[in-house]
Amino acid sequence: MKRTALVTGASRGLGRAIALELGAADMNVVVNYFNGKGGAEDICDQIRKLGAQALVVKADVRDSTEIDALVTQSEEAFGGIDILVVNATGPQPLFSIEEQTWENYLDQLEFFVKSPLLLLKRVLPRMKERQFGRIIQIGSEVFELGNPRFANYVAAKGAQLGQTRSWARELAPTGITVNLVAPGWIPTERHVGTPQAEIDQYLQTLPTKKMGIPQDVAKAVAFLASDGAGFVTGQKISVNGSNTLE
Repeated sequence: MKRTALVTGASRGLGRAIALELGAADMNVVVNYFNGKGGAEDICDQIRKLGAQALVVKADVRDSTEIDALVTQSEEAFGGIDILVVNATGPQPLFSIEEQTWENYLDQLEFFVKSPLLLLKRVLPRMKERQFGRIIQIGSEVFELGNPRFANYVAAKGAQLGQTRSWARELAPTGITVNLVAPGWIPTERHVGTPQAEIDQYLQTLPTKKMGIPQDVAKAVAFLASDGAGFVTGQKISVNGSNTLE
């Protein structure tokens, strides 16, 4: 049976690579975007050229009403969501402790705790009915590294990991798996203009001595989305060249 995957924030960066990889695995792919309409339409065209089906849907995945419309359109097109990839993110500013406010923390929690909850609640009834589901959150290595001036983001990513593990335990008897892929720093469009010295400094921390690429993350997601990953749940898979060891 052909599966349907919803990838949030899929118009560029890691989301784009994930959507393409799932399309290459012959899944129907719902490409969600908020600002990048052109990029979302382009990725859908590429998925269709691979022989799979794709649907573009604009939605703010922090808003329950827009999530409902997103999933409803997906259900009308493909009959339901089997795989949910929670990837959407927003600005990631750096603040010293003195500069940080509670609102800075809430901004990140909106994407990494609230949005996953709203999305899961919307797709869960159909998944439970089918006794199959794959929930895949995109986390980050920063929770292990504790990057300075980034506590608002790091804290939200830590909460996202805890959320993943709790959901995995609760949903384990239902045939629904919940996992998290934690990339290292993998340059995408977001990082255009980053000084080479900053990239070189990060490279020095990597045992592999080379940066990852978005496809590295996409392939890990594709495995967790597959039927063959049914006995893998509650896990964090780091895709970071061994920058962290857990």
